[in-house]
Amino acid sequence: MPLPAIAPSLLAADFAHLDRELDMINRSEADYLHFDVMDGEFVPNISFGFPLLDVAHKLCKKPLDVHLMITQPDRYLDAFAKGGAAIIHVHYEACQHLHRTLTRIRELGCQAGVALNPHTPIIGLENVLEQLDVVLIMSVNPGFGGQSFIPHTLTKIAQLKQMLRANGSSARIEVDGGVALDNAAALLRAGADTLVAGSSVFKADNPEAAIRDLKHVDQTWLA
Repeated sequence: MPLPAIAPSLLAADFAHLDRELDMINRSEADYLHFDVMDGEFVPNISFGFPLLDVAHKLCKKPLDVHLMITQPDRYLDAFAKGGAAIIHVHYEACQHLHRTLTRIRELGCQAGVALNPHTPIIGLENVLEQLDVVLIMSVNPGFGGQSFIPHTLTKIAQLKQMLRANGSSARIEVDGGVALDNAAALLRAGADTLVAGSSVFKADNPEAAIRDLKHVDQTWLA
């Protein structure tokens, strides 16, 4: 089985030693740096924005995987693209004209992603599959790090994988929330390609080793 892409989530990092944390990411087998943007309106929390994006873009050698948990994300697409985002995820629930939004993200030279909250069915993506590069499945309710994984996510990922195949879509499946070594193999078996991991990486005794373990998790027992 192919190795998954790993995207450590900056939300769980130690901001008192941000340069050290980003240096660890650079040395590690991580494929992306996941960058959560929260506005206190779409989700009940506020995280960070452009000043920290500038720092991450300067110090991190990995592509930036930007997750916009904000209302009216179209207002900021240009700015995040200019700030160094390689992937921009917008929430299905926050976009009134999703086709237009995804088209604009691609026009800006970024990969286009759609994030789905745990309660949101996958069926709404059928009419925008041609504009999609990534689907980000939330396996917790967005807004806070350190939450417990929602088990039904495995079924949702499998259903999404089937829909993508049936429509000839090459969109990748990313999963975010409660991802750890004890559920990583099951997520990959269900159809996930990219694992976002926050607490299970940055709170580990050896974060670099935690990334390596996720990257090389044993999938053979699920074959």
